[in-house]
Amino acid sequence: MDVAEQDLVEEFDGFGIGVDDPDIIDKLKELCLFYRLDAIKCAAEWVAFEHSKNVSLTLETLEIFERERLSKTSTRTPKNVRTKKSSQKVLDINTIGDLFEADETDDLLDAYGTPAAKNAKKRLQTTPEAAPNNKRLTSVSRSPAVPFSPRSLSPAATTPSAKYSSRTNAGEVVCSFGSTERINWQGQGQGSCSVTLYDPGNSLTDMFKYMFQKLTDKAHVLNGAIEDMGVHLQTHYKVEEFSHVSLPVQEPVTVVGRVCCDSVGKLNAKSVLLEGSRETSSGRHIAVDLSDVQHYSLFPGQLVAMDGLNSTGNKFVAKKVYEGIALPQPDVGLSTSQSPLTVCIAAGPFTSSNNMLMEPIADLIKIIKRDRPDVCILLGPFVDARHEEIEKCTLNMPYDDFFQQIIKDINSAIESLPTQLVVVPSQRDVHHEYVYPQPPFNSLSSKKIHFVSDPCTLNIDGVVFGITSTDILFHLGCEEISSPPGSSDRLSRLTRHIITQHSYYPLYPPAEDVNLDQDRYETHARLPVTPHVLVTPSDLRYYVKDVCGCCCVNPGRLAKGQVGGTYSRLMIRPTADTTNSVIQNISAQVLRI
Repeated sequence: MDVAEQDLVEEFDGFGIGVDDPDIIDKLKELCLFYRLDAIKCAAEWVAFEHSKNVSLTLETLEIFERERLSKTSTRTPKNVRTKKSSQKVLDINTIGDLFEADETDDLLDAYGTPAAKNAKKRLQTTPEAAPNNKRLTSVSRSPAVPFSPRSLSPAATTPSAKYSSRTNAGEVVCSFGSTERINWQGQGQGSCSVTLYDPGNSLTDMFKYMFQKLTDKAHVLNGAIEDMGVHLQTHYKVEEFSHVSLPVQEPVTVVGRVCCDSVGKLNAKSVLLEGSRETSSGRHIAVDLSDVQHYSLFPGQLVAMDGLNSTGNKFVAKKVYEGIALPQPDVGLSTSQSPLTVCIAAGPFTSSNNMLMEPIADLIKIIKRDRPDVCILLGPFVDARHEEIEKCTLNMPYDDFFQQIIKDINSAIESLPTQLVVVPSQRDVHHEYVYPQPPFNSLSSKKIHFVSDPCTLNIDGVVFGITSTDILFHLGCEEISSPPGSSDRLSRLTRHIITQHSYYPLYPPAEDVNLDQDRYETHARLPVTPHVLVTPSDLRYYVKDVCGCCCVNPGRLAKGQVGGTYSRLMIRPTADTTNSVIQNISAQVLRI
């Protein structure tokens, strides 16, 4: 649940608790988002915890609060469950149409028409004022069917955000990694930085037709993933052979498969199933008893191996869980003869929630002009489907035109700079294809702007970057179970799943807002190697961490509600030994815009 900063401050102030630390406010908003709490419930839960433990409000105590109270008492309501309203709405001749969805209305009208009438297409006439209120008048590109003109922006979109302009913590460093003292973050201005696809043959570069996948093809992809991971696990852990998951055996065996849930709902320790491959288990699945396993971290779709007993053929009593392993890293191509590589990373949304002015990205452009990084990576959403102006259809401008204007402004701003720009789309971009993996934007052609897919693996001056704009960390966090609770850093653990599962999106079934195309996923959304730098922007807390020898970065969002967010900058120094990890040569910071 998205909670406003002011609401949290007021609710805590009502209990005599002052909240003025931005880091604590960010953590509270993260807890509200993850556990679906409003400001009132969050404050009440904290006060109860504070009195029982006799502690004060700090980041450390919030971690304990999450681990000992929220994770045990919070009941997360599935997104697809609709609560019934207690009061019935009185309908009249003007509101009776609200009972029907647009598709239901079409079906009802078609039932009374002739075959010829069903195939006939009627052109609807409307005025610009009526268009935003009629969802059925939205074009295929999801832009409102209203004439475009430079003056067609709503009055609200021309009012700057007072909270954003009045912020006092711009430029504050909130997170650091590596040695950051006495570092000149300005690029060398060499202008010869190379940005290429790491594996062009398996990279998504064009639009494609989706919604045509067959169930048999989908089954082949899911089964192939188990078999591929089985080969890696068998080699790494020196397993002699994998047994059938549901075949009764009176001695300890090792099995391999995909973690599933036995019902519709969140996975828990009592609902774990293991689905085997067709080669080893004929595609069968079996319930798993985890009571004898001391340490595990599981989520639906995870590919694992397990040691245990299956004496009855009805339940596999696990003794040990073998999670995935990281792929090897490629050699580093950044030699000592080159200058350090400087990279700026920012993720959308790029506008405040109360207007469509590009104040945050305008400030980011000023920073780019000042620091002159070799590469700037911008991840969507650029035209956020969750923005108030978009949801209410009050932006009287085609969405694609709005995006093209953003790109033109950025291109003109960096035209005289040596900076290369990488643009990554997002599932929340209302004007773009709503499928995963997502093809790159089709925009203006420029030597300095590289439009890539989501996800993608890039080679930037010999350093391999893995990039995805989909919030896989949040999706995994909502579904993952671990034991014992709080035994390890949750953000590092979630990021490790991406690397060890060799996938940018290892969760299956995917979250409701991710439309997964299995055929393209197998080709374009797998990790070919463990990258040197992994960029995973998320609504969860920003961080820069070393996970499996990979520098993992969550730059946060450039705009959070009506206030400014964060962005990240990296400096990668050349190394003489190209066979070792580049992690020890990376310095990184997360800063407030």
